[in-house]
Parts: sequence; structure tokens; C-alpha cells
Amino acid sequence: MKTLGRAEAEAIFERFHDIEPEPKGELDYINAFTLLVAVVLSAQATDVGVNKATRRLFELAPDPASMVALGLEAITEHIKTIGLFRGKAKNVLALSQMLIDLHGGEVPADREALEALPGVGRKTANVVLNIFFKQPTIAVDTHLFRVGNRTGLAPGKTPLDVEMALTRQVPERFMLHAHHWLILHGRYICKARKPECWRCPISQWCLFEPKTPAPNLPLAKHVG
Repeated sequence: MKTLGRAEAEAIFERFHDIEPEPKGELDYINAFTLLVAVVLSAQATDVGVNKATRRLFELAPDPASMVALGLEAITEHIKTIGLFRGKAKNVLALSQMLIDLHGGEVPADREALEALPGVGRKTANVVLNIFFKQPTIAVDTHLFRVGNRTGLAPGKTPLDVEMALTRQVPERFMLHAHHWLILHGRYICKARKPECWRCPISQWCLFEPKTPAPNLPLAKHVG
């Protein structure tokens, strides 16, 4: 697939910035620890569902020590509405204990240390580093992977391919917020089944064809 040039990429992020200068993630959290737990729980689950499940959990256990004290059974009970909840509960308990044992109960601001925690992969580490520690990382989830490929902004066969392509494409001044803009764009406009091209703010640069017409408007007939 063709790749957009740097000028087009810059125009796209200029537009995103004009619309929403300070985009925010949609997971609720109190501190670095609860953000880490929320992101671990968000795999194959919606942010809305995670927020509903963690509201009471984070009141009871806002730090690793209180999470360990809560225990596996109680953690499991609180998150049972989330997909893959049994495995996730074990990971939350294990990562909490590891944070106590290896990091004095603090969440490290280091990708390698984060990825060593149970249930934490590169995407989760990048989210925590970006949102809490304000590092210019790009967390490639399914939305961002789709947008990167569909638009031609950062085509790639794997999430890492897309991440690396974006680090080359995104102007430095937009790096901190880039993954939020793209994730939200994929979640609400550039949807998986049918992108809403008729209301897309970056459609003039996007390489996706044919563009989806507005509802109830027939496609123009081909002449010639």
C-alpha cells in the first residue's frame, strides 16, 4: 500500500491538534498503579466496561500493597464482568506483588521494567509511559493499527511495524498526543466495519478508497 508523505502526515496531525489540542484517554485511574491495572484489564474489553468494574476496586486497592491484601478471590469478583477476568485477576495480583518486591511499590518509568511485569506487553507499557510519565510513546491497539494501515499514514504488517512507521511520520511536536488522536479517531470515526468518511476531518489526505458516503445519500454514478 502507498504511504503518505511527511507533508500529508504533518497536515493530519495539525488538523487533529486544531480539533482537540489536549486529547485524553478514556480509562479512569487515580495514580500510576491504577492506570497500569486499568490498561492490563482493558485488553479485549471496552474502556467503559473496565471503568465500571474498577470503580470500587480502586477505592479498595489504590496501591500494590492494598491490592495484594485484597487477594485473588476479591480481585476476581470485582472484575468478573470483564473478558478473560480470571487470568487478568491473577496478573493484577502478581504484578502488584512484583512491584512491591522489585520496585518499592512504585510503578517504574521504564519500558523494560514494565514489560517484565505479568500481563504487561509493549502496548500496555507504552500507554503508561505516555499518559502518566508523559513520554512520547505510541501504543498501537487495534484501532490505531487499522487507522495506520487504512489511511496510508503508517502501513505495517504488525503493531510494531506500525509503531515504528509512526515514529518516523509524526512530527516531534505532536508525538506526545499522537496515539490518543489516532485511537479516538479509529474508535469514533474510522470504525472497523464502516468508516464514517463523510464526517472525517482528515479525509482529504487519507488514501482509503472508495470513501464511505453519508447515510441515505446514493453513490454518484460513474460517467464515461
